[in-house]
Amino acid sequence: MDKSPESSQGLVVHPHFHRRYTGITRHVENVLPELAREQETRAIGSHFRASLPEIDWGELLGRIRREPVVWHAHRNNELLVGMVLRLFGRKVRLVFTRHTAKPPSAFTRWLARRADSLVSLTSEVAEVMALPSTIVSHGIDLGRFQPPEDRDDAWRKLGLGGRYGVGVVGRIRKDKGQGDFIEAIRPLLPTYPEWRAVLVGLAKEAEQQWVESLSQGLGDRLVLAGEQSVIQPWYQGLSILVHPSYVEGYSLVHVEAMASGCCVVASRLKYLDTLIEHGRTGFFFEPGDVKGMRELLDMLMREPERAREVGRNAAEHARRHCGIEHEAQALRDLYRSLLRS
Repeated sequence: MDKSPESSQGLVVHPHFHRRYTGITRHVENVLPELAREQETRAIGSHFRASLPEIDWGELLGRIRREPVVWHAHRNNELLVGMVLRLFGRKVRLVFTRHTAKPPSAFTRWLARRADSLVSLTSEVAEVMALPSTIVSHGIDLGRFQPPEDRDDAWRKLGLGGRYGVGVVGRIRKDKGQGDFIEAIRPLLPTYPEWRAVLVGLAKEAEQQWVESLSQGLGDRLVLAGEQSVIQPWYQGLSILVHPSYVEGYSLVHVEAMASGCCVVASRLKYLDTLIEHGRTGFFFEPGDVKGMRELLDMLMREPERAREVGRNAAEHARRHCGIEHEAQALRDLYRSLLRS
């Protein structure tokens, strides 16, 4: 394939203007190499892994003056930069992905109207945005996220003690539900001494103090692992992945954990009905239902082989339906239609 600077297919750029590594960062790292298989696709910004193809500002500013460019923004500030770039390049096309199902501000909706195409991760996100959009759900790199050869050994390598792990992966804050998880797991840990609980994710100072106050008295039975730049070993070590969030656009955590063979116990968010089959590839409880979460965890910690079986089913489902190639093809089709216009 011709990937020269003058390629007739046009250049696609995914920016990342955020001070931290986030779920959106991981999404771009997942999809960009797959996109680049058939169309020149580059990243610009910070916090990307070194192997990701990037473009510098000098080359980008030169190319937007002479060829078609798709600028695919994921945040308001990135879309604003794209609007400025469109002043310099007549063939700059703006794509904006909305990653959350939270109602947008008036400013966000105003910005989204300026994009040439709006992408929503789920029908719920599209409904909340109340603007014409293309629904493209996340896929993942199944080469990176896969079950370990030996989950017991993978857990031992994390060095947390015990035989089994149950935990939450993701940014720590109240609407993500880690407080509910601690409340649910607290009375279970003394009953199941082979289990350890863990929170993996960044906590700002206020949330750190909040979580530490909630976890008092649990000692080393609850580990606050902090932010992890390499997440695969945690998915491969945990037997149960709990996702107690109250609201999400489309979390990669569910899919990555399932592909890694975790038994996912998740709050019932609207879009998850198409991903998780209750009792076979995972389990649901209602958001904020600590008692319901505790009952599921009690059953699975009592019967760890049940958790392993559900995790195996989840991994098989992910291999069949959640590969990154499906997302990449939908985005390529969108880009090409914009570049032809």
